[in-house]
Amino acid sequence: MKSRKNPPRIEEILQVLEQEYPLATTALYYNTPFELLLAVILSAQTTDKQVNKITQKLFQKIKGPHDILNMGISWLERAIKGCGLYRQKSRQIMETSRLLCEKYGGEVPRTREELMKLPGVGRKTANVVLSTAFGIPAFAVDTHVQRVSRRLGLSGGKNALAVEEEICRLVPRELWRETHHRLIAHGRRVCRARKPLCNACSLGPYCPLAAEKTR
Repeated sequence: MKSRKNPPRIEEILQVLEQEYPLATTALYYNTPFELLLAVILSAQTTDKQVNKITQKLFQKIKGPHDILNMGISWLERAIKGCGLYRQKSRQIMETSRLLCEKYGGEVPRTREELMKLPGVGRKTANVVLSTAFGIPAFAVDTHVQRVSRRLGLSGGKNALAVEEEICRLVPRELWRETHHRLIAHGRRVCRARKPLCNACSLGPYCPLAAEKTR
């Protein structure tokens, strides 16, 4: 029996994803690396749609970390109240803005290690900022990526880091960013957590879950 991780199969899966989602990118609204950083922090336990509603107004007044500090935490709490954990996120954003001003001249750092020193920034957020804002190869793993990867048999990792490491070994470095966005798009539209649309899935021939359903 062929391995589910043999190179021809991986290449075919990537080709199908490219055909289905050629323009896949982040759904978060942003214009600058700082805006993307804030948007990703806000997106924890909140939908991208809701985050965009908040940032559409927020970014009219906030252009950089100095603006956050000038507005103060009470104003920030009111501005982002529509997203989950807004008080915790307000504290994280205020402290992150302070560190950006004090240590990085108001600019968002371009290494994972430096990004992860900022409050509210974990490995996934750092990878999103690196790959999406700066074009630096990095592969972020969220719930959609983890679910689709496991169902396709691309990864058996039990946590996000394990999935990231395994996918990065399988997928060419120059395709990490696109593959991240395409797996998310597929997870949202077709390979849903509940009631996945296996009958309408273009990746059905490569998916063990779809094969089980057709037996």
